[in-house]
Amino acid sequence: MELTKHGHACVALSDGDRRLVIDPGAFTDPGALEGASAVLVTHEHPDHFAPDRLQAALDADPALEIWTNKSVAAQLGGLGGRVHVVGHGDAVSVAGFEVQVHGELHAEIHPEIPRIANIGFLVGGIVFHPGDAFTVPDHPVATLLLPLHAPWSRTAEVIEYVRAVDADQAYAIHDGLLNDAGLGVVSGLLGERGPGTPTPMARLAPGDAVEL
Repeated sequence: MELTKHGHACVALSDGDRRLVIDPGAFTDPGALEGASAVLVTHEHPDHFAPDRLQAALDADPALEIWTNKSVAAQLGGLGGRVHVVGHGDAVSVAGFEVQVHGELHAEIHPEIPRIANIGFLVGGIVFHPGDAFTVPDHPVATLLLPLHAPWSRTAEVIEYVRAVDADQAYAIHDGLLNDAGLGVVSGLLGERGPGTPTPMARLAPGDAVEL
C-alpha cells in the first residue's frame, strides 16, 4: 500500500489501480480527487470536507462513492446509493480496502462550542486516520496519521495520544496551519527534543509518498 500526503488532513492510499482518498478539504489541492476509487470523510469541518469539490468529483465520475457519517451525508443529499453512512463499530469494504470505523465525536474545542460527529478510519488493518479526535482504536495500528496541530489540541495531548495508540510509525497530518517555524517546534517535541514516545514520527510534504 502506498500512502501519499496531500494538503493538511488529506491522504490517499493506493494499491494497484485502487485509490482511496481521505478528507479532501478546503486546504487540499482539488487534484487530490483525480483518479479516486472512493472517498472517506471523517467529519463536516471545511478543512476536511469541501462539498462543492466532492460534488464536482461525483459528477465527473459516476462510479465514485463516499463513506462518511450522517451529518456529512445529509449535506450530500440526492445522490442515491453513492453516499454511505457508517458509524463506530462498522466494518465495510471500500474499493477493495477493508475499513473499520472508530470513534463518534470531534475533540472538544471549547466547553461552549457543541461537539459534532467525527469518525476515524482504520484501512486495511494498517493505517488509522482519526479525523479531529484522539480516538484510540481497539485494534493494533501499524501506521498512525497523527493530527499534529489544531485549535482543539495541545502538544502534550498529541504526545500522550501517540503513546496511547503505540503504533509502529506515525506520519503527521493536520499541519496546514503551521508555518515552517511551528512545524520545527512541534515536530521536535514529538522527536528528539521531547519527552519521548514509543513511535517514530515523520512528516511528508504535500505530494510526497511512502510505501507501507
